[in-house]
Amino acid sequence: MKKAAGAKDSGQIVEDGTRAPDRSRDEGLPSKDEILAFIARERDGSGGKAQAKIGKREIARAFNVKGPAKISLKGMLKDLEADGAIERRRKSLHKPGLLPGVVLADMIARDRDGDLLATPAEWDIGQGPAPQILVMAKARQNRGMPAPAPGDRALMRVEQVQCAEAGEPAYTGRIIKLLPRGKTQVLGIFRAGMRSGGRIVPIDKRNVSRGELSVSPGDEGPARDGDLVAVEVLRTGRLGLPVAKVRERLGALDNERAISLIAIHAYQIPHVFGPEVIAQAERARPATMAHREDWRAIPLVTIDPVDAKDHDDAVHAERDPDPANPGGFILRVAIADVAAYARPGTALDREAQDRGNSVYFPDRVVPMLPERISNDLCSLRPNEDRPALAARVVIAADGHKLSHGFHRVMMRSAAKLSYAQAQAAIDHGPDEAMGPLHGSVLVPLYEAYSALKIARDKRGPLNLDLLERKITLDDKGTVKSIATPPRLDSHRLIEEFMILANVAAAETLEAKHQAFIYRVHDEPSLEKLYHLAEFLASIGIKVAKGQVLRAAQFNGVLARVKGTDNEHLVNEIVLRTQAQAEYAIENYGHFGLNLRRYAHFTSPIRRYADLIVHRALISALHLGTDGLAAIGNEELAEIAAKISAAERRAMAAERETSERLIAAHLAGQIGASFQGRISGATSAGLFVKLDETGADGFIPTAMLGDDYFRLDPARHALIGSRTGEMHRLGDIVTVRLVEAAPLAGALRFELLRETAPPRHGQARPKPSVRRATDRPDYGSPHARRADRGAAKR
Repeated sequence: MKKAAGAKDSGQIVEDGTRAPDRSRDEGLPSKDEILAFIARERDGSGGKAQAKIGKREIARAFNVKGPAKISLKGMLKDLEADGAIERRRKSLHKPGLLPGVVLADMIARDRDGDLLATPAEWDIGQGPAPQILVMAKARQNRGMPAPAPGDRALMRVEQVQCAEAGEPAYTGRIIKLLPRGKTQVLGIFRAGMRSGGRIVPIDKRNVSRGELSVSPGDEGPARDGDLVAVEVLRTGRLGLPVAKVRERLGALDNERAISLIAIHAYQIPHVFGPEVIAQAERARPATMAHREDWRAIPLVTIDPVDAKDHDDAVHAERDPDPANPGGFILRVAIADVAAYARPGTALDREAQDRGNSVYFPDRVVPMLPERISNDLCSLRPNEDRPALAARVVIAADGHKLSHGFHRVMMRSAAKLSYAQAQAAIDHGPDEAMGPLHGSVLVPLYEAYSALKIARDKRGPLNLDLLERKITLDDKGTVKSIATPPRLDSHRLIEEFMILANVAAAETLEAKHQAFIYRVHDEPSLEKLYHLAEFLASIGIKVAKGQVLRAAQFNGVLARVKGTDNEHLVNEIVLRTQAQAEYAIENYGHFGLNLRRYAHFTSPIRRYADLIVHRALISALHLGTDGLAAIGNEELAEIAAKISAAERRAMAAERETSERLIAAHLAGQIGASFQGRISGATSAGLFVKLDETGADGFIPTAMLGDDYFRLDPARHALIGSRTGEMHRLGDIVTVRLVEAAPLAGALRFELLRETAPPRHGQARPKPSVRRATDRPDYGSPHARRADRGAAKR
């Protein structure tokens, strides 16, 4: 379709005031207005079936753009993106703020007519207020399915309302599936009174400031002093404490070893297996050789943390004897065959899907599967026969993959190694126990890793240098140590083997046209990239504004600041620029790993997504009768959304438990001073992360000095209105601990001293009062955790 004569000129005004040439004048190109209309029409399905992806290829096909004109079309799309008329999300083009066809949504209220309203469960506030969805009632309610109500969450199919007026819902939606409603509860610690009744000490750091709750005699139920309880607030008033009633006793918090109970109940993490699930697990018997190859003579080994309880992956490498592949290797990655025991539709499978993943706390693990499965039948113990689903991958001397295949096997692990043990054998020579494995098993593994590293460096995944601390408890359940374990080549070896197997799984399933769930990581939004560019310019690093940065460009930035005072700050800002990895049925690649297709295959004991991929491989390759049941895209999309939410729930619960344990550890050090950095700024005050322990605490603005401080979001800083004094993300601080609330995981600090990292080309400044005009702009304060490529955990 060509632009009609006399059509409106859609050229854009550039910075010097001149008008840029309209690319749509090129022969065979549509106008920008026609492109926008096409995207809107195809996205909402008004022209027929809604498209899952709309990119340059789809637009070129629709307007019959061919040959050199495609280059001009690409330029037009970049212009529209720079103008904010469209945005690139999941490698697909959207008009900004548009929802995909299927969303996870929360019911928020009813309108004046009694109709239910919803908003998307996840929304980037950088795009403005979340759009409202008018929930369309079904003509006939399914039997046994409750009617939706405010507070519910559902998977919905949505359509945009054309010409919606301001303040009216922008979408209509029909419920695909109503998700189970969680119980609303307030959690706290019960403190018994002298005779009866008592008080509730709140555990939520967001509500800790409101103080305690009173429990009248008789309303304490079965709670005993020190118990974690769920309560209902009965009434509040201007005088006296709010009154509450204990609704449920959740457990005793008699020591720090039980402190993870708080997060388990706060996030409603399923942690008790029902009798039907336990019975099914106990009835399971070891798998047989049916449909399996015999790999028991291959010396596969497991390499895990020294305190690992389950061992679900084993690796092996050998030189490729094929003369056509000089210097190449044959790699084997064997993964515990969970699908042999957790069949689709069973109680065990339903429970695993509800849990989504295992949750790891310093004091316990909440497993996805019962111990009979995870720690016994599917744990790849040395010298015991175990069923596995295995990838056999051939790589060249430079690490690139030549071929791969999947096999259902029976294996027998030759050894259980820790990361430190394997690394020590390579670095310092084997001890007596490692001697037989050194030359025949370990050396080929590390040689193959050296080849994979060449391919990895060429691929250029995002290379963030982020510290991960490990909390160790003693026998009494108190914090023994908080340490940052060293990063070893043995860790990287296992990661590269796992990533290789994950890629092979995704490629195999795509080639077989088998439905499955991808692990995806979107590229950063243009808004976040703009803020990043502003921040980097302030420290002397220039990047192009308005363009999508590739992982290699991010790595170049990180390399420039390595070893400087700005290294920590830049790593943090780059992390906050990233999107969050998730599970999806549509593939838009993995930005962080710089991979076009990726799936999770290597941890079915602790991730339901991997179990789905195992079943898909079994079905696609005809490796047995226990593969993926007939399942539609809607159901797979529902599972992907559900397990993505479970992953975020687990991350939040793990983080908060660590915060509570560290707060308990520091509670005896009130008045002590610590070094740290400002990790965030809000209108209420500053967040500070301590260097030694990684503890996070808060400095209220009232404790910053005799001034009124206002938040400057662009600079990510608090600025004194009278003095111009500035406190900014990344500044080095010395603080005094003035209060610790272990049950809430909250710490309160007082600022003693502050030093700003130097700007580009400057020496480190002395501690001083800083003025607003002295400091550069900052990037977006909203942090999301990126998938760092650690494929094992």
